[in-house]
Amino acid sequence: MSVPPRPEYYQNNGEYMQQPGAPQAQYGVPMGTPSPAGFPQDPSMQQAVGGGIPVMGAPAPVQPMDAAGGQPITTPSAGHRSRRMYAAEQYSFGSAVVTDSAQLPQQQQMPSVGGQAIYPGAPVQPTGMTYTPSQEAPMPQTGGIPAPGPGQGGFQPIDAQADKGLSYQFGQMSLQGAGGQAGAAKGAQPVVQNGPLNQLYNIDLLQQLPPPITDLDLPPPPIIIPPTASVTNSPTANCRPPYMRSTLNAIPTSNSLLKKSKLPFALVIQPYNSLRDEEAPVPVVSDSIISRCRRCRSYINPFITFIDQGHRWRCNMCNLTNDVPTAFDWDTHNQKQLDRWSRAELNNSVVEFVAPPEYMVRPPQPLVYTFLIDVSANAVASGLVATTARTILESLDRIPNKDKRTRLSFICVNSSLHYFAIPQPPQNSEPTMLVVSDLDEPFLPVPHNLLVPLAECREGIELLLNKMSDMFANSVSTTNAMGPALKAAHKLIGNVGGKIICFMASLPNVEPGKLDPRDDKKSLGSSAEKSLLKTQNAFYKSFAVECSKSQVSVDMFLFSSQYQDVASLSNLPRYTSGQTYFYPGWNAGRSEDAIKFAHELSEHLSMEIALEAVLRVRASNGLRMNTFYGNFFTRSSDLCAFPSFPRDQSYCVEVAIDETISKPYVSLQAAVLHTTCNGERRIRVITMCIPTTSNLADLYASADQVAITAFYAQKCAEKALSAGLQEARDLAIGKLADMLLTYKKELMTSNIGASAPLQFCANLRLLPLLFLALVKHVSLRKSQQIPSDLRAAAINLTSTLPAEYLIRYIHPDFYSLHDMPEDAGRPDENTGQIKMPPKRNLSAERMERHGLYLIDDGETQFLWVGRDAVPRLVMDVFGLPSLEHVKAGKTTLPALENDFSQRVNAIIAKSREKKGSIVWPHLYVVREDGDPSLKLWASTFLVEDRADMGQSYMEFLIGMRDRIS
Repeated sequence: MSVPPRPEYYQNNGEYMQQPGAPQAQYGVPMGTPSPAGFPQDPSMQQAVGGGIPVMGAPAPVQPMDAAGGQPITTPSAGHRSRRMYAAEQYSFGSAVVTDSAQLPQQQQMPSVGGQAIYPGAPVQPTGMTYTPSQEAPMPQTGGIPAPGPGQGGFQPIDAQADKGLSYQFGQMSLQGAGGQAGAAKGAQPVVQNGPLNQLYNIDLLQQLPPPITDLDLPPPPIIIPPTASVTNSPTANCRPPYMRSTLNAIPTSNSLLKKSKLPFALVIQPYNSLRDEEAPVPVVSDSIISRCRRCRSYINPFITFIDQGHRWRCNMCNLTNDVPTAFDWDTHNQKQLDRWSRAELNNSVVEFVAPPEYMVRPPQPLVYTFLIDVSANAVASGLVATTARTILESLDRIPNKDKRTRLSFICVNSSLHYFAIPQPPQNSEPTMLVVSDLDEPFLPVPHNLLVPLAECREGIELLLNKMSDMFANSVSTTNAMGPALKAAHKLIGNVGGKIICFMASLPNVEPGKLDPRDDKKSLGSSAEKSLLKTQNAFYKSFAVECSKSQVSVDMFLFSSQYQDVASLSNLPRYTSGQTYFYPGWNAGRSEDAIKFAHELSEHLSMEIALEAVLRVRASNGLRMNTFYGNFFTRSSDLCAFPSFPRDQSYCVEVAIDETISKPYVSLQAAVLHTTCNGERRIRVITMCIPTTSNLADLYASADQVAITAFYAQKCAEKALSAGLQEARDLAIGKLADMLLTYKKELMTSNIGASAPLQFCANLRLLPLLFLALVKHVSLRKSQQIPSDLRAAAINLTSTLPAEYLIRYIHPDFYSLHDMPEDAGRPDENTGQIKMPPKRNLSAERMERHGLYLIDDGETQFLWVGRDAVPRLVMDVFGLPSLEHVKAGKTTLPALENDFSQRVNAIIAKSREKKGSIVWPHLYVVREDGDPSLKLWASTFLVEDRADMGQSYMEFLIGMRDRIS
């Protein structure tokens, strides 16, 4: 791969000057200067040196071209100097070097457009435009649904010219159109197929090194259905990946074919993909006209069929004919005829119905929060009580309360239960604390004023929160009666339902729910470690079931610097649709800790959760929902109960094929019946239509590597908790080996067997890397250094994170900052969003000793500073004279008045942004010459390298090749 001339990368701020006569810098290194030892560079990326003579084995330099007009870009003669200086100055300090360029390893990369990997054979833009925003042409429509464009499509050849749309469409159908079949690039052999589905490309995984990680940002292979599948042919008729995605975008017609393929058939469902409705609105059907199938109870959707002149409709799930409601074509609000084809449920795959009274068992539940706050000596000393009270106080305006029905209550706990009676208007007295010392049978000391309306009692609530820290400032009790407090909270809100939010800084040590310290370091990394991941007290699971029946959900915020038994306590959120948030070593005296917790709690309270919800997934005849994964309680074989439905979690459903499918496509529909936090009963319906096939090649060509990884992450999390970590790792590796072996035996052509020892399809070429990242992740990795609390918390996250955030959690984003493109860290002219640098492979081979790098898994950020970082770089980023003055560890990066500092801070802030998550990652500065333990922790994120008893990616691939040989 050729690289744009280096001057295009440097910033032009007029401050730094290149020394006259100095050679141009290349990737932050002066041209002609050998790379530091231990950090090999790609010889294919070497530029021409002096006199225009190219380096041996390197492509000739390409002049940068303007993206819009194709004109050469004039390179500034005096600009872009800062990164030259960051690189050039570091050589005055001296370092060992590799002098033989022939020893440097050769890299091979797949073609890319705008920094994103594409299918072999796709036209590649000139290299001078590598980091220039590409002018994408609109893609042709396929099967009645818009063909994938940026952010929509999948793994298929992409034509750069709009007038090649027909050739693209013919290529999808394996027909010879104007351009014929898209030519496969070197190392990829197209497999001919008969059906108009996704094209299959063979690639050799061992020749795809380093792996093209930009594939992770691509959408899944497109779902290609006939134009007649949708009654309205709407571009939004079929479901988009953020809401529901299938591991297979072509469904096998029989269970035998599914078993033969070794591919999983599952759905990854996230009904809500933002914390608030305004951030991701969906169409709402407000006339309460809900048409459902009389037999299977599925909801009318874009894939039904109207018959009898539109008076009846045939269900796309069970084929039963149903009557169209009389008012279906009538606008009740404006009292006039309605255009049927404009109805939201016939044009959109995701829609919400306002439910009529028959969908309500009782009046809509109000939003209720009960805060259980640990006020033991540990909690007071760490600042937990003060920070919690202050954050709740500052978040009162953010708690959803449009209908003025939201209610709050507070219970503090140490060796006793401390209730707070908050007077309601017109009373003007201050809140009263009522202490109950009887922990065997907790009772409510007064019948009223414990659970009060936020709108009416705002003044009393504020008084209480302002004084709470002072009330327990002198607490010396080390007792934590959280079990009795949970029972008391349930008694308080059980008849209404709501949320119990627990804040704990010590281990519960009073029955019921007493937990003993059992963190045996000798068990870590051994078969005995699985016992540490199981619940040691049955109270937490039985109480969770009781809460679920009463529509009560539990969230856990855990802060102890010592053992806290996350594995036991996390059972409460697991079975009540809550979440566990773990803050190891937390102390409010560190501003970073206080800011993180305050941000996350505030976002958590502002989340527009759904209440008393149930989820059911229906499918066409022949398909059955087999197993459900996620945080909820299974009420029946196909009904999942959620006392509160969070917006930052996803769920997996494994689908079984019971009968042979004869239809050309099948439908799947998820429905969430819920009460909004504003007191309105609604049904969110998500519909997906997927083609069927009897061809094994179609299954592999349409498989979604992200959805497959998300599904097996859920399976492995469950296996780790039930059987053990080794069994979970074996499950992941075994399933990957089965897929590779099946592909080798069934889909590899005989004439390439010898030359391609480890073949796989291009759309799954990162699946081995993702599976390696999963088994090397802290949730599953074999290690004697991972505390059981940390591992249990990680398992909770892998079983609940939405697919987008899960992939980032197991395979972090990796950016090089010291030599980032000129437009990185600046707002995009069109969108206003901060542009990010290109992602790099997670390997130390991509790091230079004078470099600055950001590693981010969505939960933690590492800012890695090379040992030879020049003083100018250190001054620009940290405001300090040299690297020796930089303090490693948890920190907040200063915002300095220079361009580079502002860009680095903008990138870090942009990387923290997640509209569907409350998490605020900590930032750790890691010095290459600093704390070894911090370096070791950061190095475990480099999943392509060997670290902490784990294989490198190359070793892993070789092992898989030997296993299937």
